[in-house]
Amino acid sequence: MGRRVPAVSRALDILELFLEGDGTLSAPEITRRLQLPRTTVHELVTTLAARSYLVPVVEQPGRYRLGVRTYQLGSRYAEQLDLAAEGQQVARSVAETCGETVHVAVLEGTDVIYIAKVDSTHAVRMVSAAGRRLPAHCTAVGKMLLASLGPDELDERLPDGELPAMTANSITDVAALRAALAEIAARGVATESQESNADVTCVAAPVRDRSGRVVAALSVSVPMIRWSEARQRELTELARQGAGRLSERLGHHGVG
Repeated sequence: MGRRVPAVSRALDILELFLEGDGTLSAPEITRRLQLPRTTVHELVTTLAARSYLVPVVEQPGRYRLGVRTYQLGSRYAEQLDLAAEGQQVARSVAETCGETVHVAVLEGTDVIYIAKVDSTHAVRMVSAAGRRLPAHCTAVGKMLLASLGPDELDERLPDGELPAMTANSITDVAALRAALAEIAARGVATESQESNADVTCVAAPVRDRSGRVVAALSVSVPMIRWSEARQRELTELARQGAGRLSERLGHHGVG
């Protein structure tokens, strides 16, 4: 591995500061936060501005914001992203941590489609596969995705009559599902207990793209023989963390 170039590292440190706060900074603020010489900061900011990585804020003299070049680079990065491939990598990392089955799924109509899956390391595991389609309301990933829809879009997707069931625990009443989705939206995490498989429970968290839109959900699935309140808390946090890492890979840096 080659030697790191200090000037390049400092320039990148400056750019990364703009990911925080209101997205504008002055040279003195940069100097103070990075503990760099004032002359060095001035030269780096001048260079970044000359290359359109930073631009002056017209209405706030002396302050800068990110320039169009950073947007162009981010757009090219986003164009090259493959949600399934990125999801598989993150799912593998989560599964290695907890030893349970991890899925990433997207919403299509009233169904979810699993686009990534990593199996449990235990002898007792789920029988599922990437590409499988299930009713969204019967799964943790599906309920998480439904809960992320706006009211009008949710109305368009939900039927007028009874919902199909996969097990005796599946939600079949639309009003009951709406109540469950409202709670999920407030909590930011979904749980499904023996609703798609009588022997399995799952927790799921939302995956967001760079605009903040929920585009997928990541879940951890556990056979009931390994389920407990303590395990639920542990896996809920792992699902949140995994979904957060996948969101970052998709360019999301906000909260929620």
